[in-house]
Amino acid sequence: MSLDAKLLEILACPQDKGALYYFSADGFLYNPRLARKYLVRDGIPVMLIDEAVAASAEEQSLLQQRIHDEKIAPTFA
Repeated sequence: MSLDAKLLEILACPQDKGALYYFSADGFLYNPRLARKYLVRDGIPVMLIDEAVAASAEEQSLLQQRIHDEKIAPTFA
């Protein structure tokens, strides 16, 4: 299930208030500044700092490459 485009335009990281990258096929939003993933459960983004999942250094590198290769846009500019 994909998130609504209007919702994506306003979603920000609850901690640093910056833009996120939405990996729809994987079901999470990613904050590269904090190396944190916010899961999407049943079409609802779980934007709770305590429930965020840390990305390993290797995973961060892979996600950054995917952002570049797949031209994933940030939630807002």
